Amino acid sequence: MKRVLIIGSGGREYSIGYFLKDEAEIFYAPGNGATEEFATNIDIKDFKELAKWAKENSIDLTIVGPEDPLVRGIVDVFKEEGLTIFGPSKKAAQLEGSKVYMKNFLKKYNIPTAKYIETSNKEEAYKFIDECKKTPIVIKADGLCAGKGVIIAESKEDAKKAVDGMLSGEMFGEAGKRVIIEEFLDGYELSMFAICDGEDFVLLPAAQDHKRLLDGDRGPNTGGMGAYAPTPLATPEIYEKVKTKIIRPTLKGMQEEKAPFEGVLFIGLMIVDNEPYVLEYNVRFGDPECEELMALIDSSLYDMFKNAATKQLDKIDVKIKDMVAVGVVCASKNYPYSSSEPAEIKVDDLSDCNGYIAYAGVKKIDGKLMATGGRVLVCVGFGKDVKEARDEAYKIVDRVHFDGKKYRRDIAYQALEK
Repeated sequence: MKRVLIIGSGGREYSIGYFLKDEAEIFYAPGNGATEEFATNIDIKDFKELAKWAKENSIDLTIVGPEDPLVRGIVDVFKEEGLTIFGPSKKAAQLEGSKVYMKNFLKKYNIPTAKYIETSNKEEAYKFIDECKKTPIVIKADGLCAGKGVIIAESKEDAKKAVDGMLSGEMFGEAGKRVIIEEFLDGYELSMFAICDGEDFVLLPAAQDHKRLLDGDRGPNTGGMGAYAPTPLATPEIYEKVKTKIIRPTLKGMQEEKAPFEGVLFIGLMIVDNEPYVLEYNVRFGDPECEELMALIDSSLYDMFKNAATKQLDKIDVKIKDMVAVGVVCASKNYPYSSSEPAEIKVDDLSDCNGYIAYAGVKKIDGKLMATGGRVLVCVGFGKDVKEARDEAYKIVDRVHFDGKKYRRDIAYQALEK
C-alpha cells in the first residue's frame, strides 16, 4: 500500500487524511488526538529529521497542510533528499509569506487587484489614507499572522490607528512592521483553489467561508467558522475569468520569477460587477474550506496530489461529485479571545447522518477525546443542494457535545438567500 505523510494537526489535515485513508497508509506530523484513529502520529519537528524519517520509512508522498512550514522551506528540504512532496518551494511560498511580495507580483503581471500602497513609513501611509476617496480602508500586515493580519477600518481615523499599531509592532510584532494599505472593494467574496504543478492546474469548486465569529457576520474575525462548496455565487463566466485573468498569468509569472508554483494556490477573490479581483493569495488549502472540498473529489485523491507534485497533472482527470458540502465549525468556549479548559467530547450515533466530522483542536487524555481549545472540529454535511447539506451539517452539530461548544447557526446563508 502507498504511504503518505501529512504535515499539520488541524481539521484541514484531518480531512485530507480521512479521504486518503482507503488509498494509502497515513502518517501525520504531528497530527492530533483523533488522527490516531486511522493513522500514525509522528512527533518530529525538525525538517531535516523528518525528511530522514520519511526516507527511512519509504514514504511515497508528503502533503503539507499549513502555511508556516511552507514559508520556512520544508518543500526544499524534502526535495533535496529526493522525496516527493506536494507544496510550493520557499521562494514560491512568498505569495503568502509576504503580502508586499504578493501585491507587487500582481501589479507586475497585470493581475486584477485593489489599488494599494506598501510601506513602512507612517507619513506615506497617512498620505495614502487621506487620499482615499471612500471608506472603509483595508490595512494588512506584511507577514504571517495566522489569518488575522487584516483590518478593515471603517474611518480614516481608525485606519491611521491600525497603521500605528502595526508599524510600532504592538499588533502583530515583526509581521506588521511593513504594511499594505488598499482601497476597499465592494462586492462579494469567493475562495477558489487551484491544484498546480508549475505549468498546469485543476480548478476545484468555488467555496465561501464565514470569518466572523457570530451570526450575521458580526463579531471579531476568526480563522473561519464554517464554509460551503460549491457556491452558486460562482458562475461559469467567473470561473473562466479566474482561469484566464488570474491563474494562468500567475503560473506564467512565477515561472518568470524562477519560482514555479506547485501545490495549492488559494485565491481570495472579491467579485465586483462580475469581475474577479485578487484580495490575497495563500499557498495551501483554506481551513475550513478543505474539509468540504476533499469530500467533493470523485476520483483518486492520491493521484491528484502525486501528479501535481511530479508535474503530471495533464495525465489525470479530476472528477467532482454532483453534490454540495457544508461545514460548521464548533469552537471552544473562549475562542477566539483566550484558551479554554479541556472538555470531553461525546458524539451521539451518526449512522443516519450524511456527512462526517473533521477534528482539529483535540487531544487524547486518559483515553478520552478532549476539546483543547480553538476550533475544535468541523461538522460537514452532504446533500444534493445547499439546504439539504446544511440541514445534515446541523444535524451532526446537534449530536456533538462538549462544554462551551460555540458555533454559528447561519452558515451558507448567502447561498440560501440567493
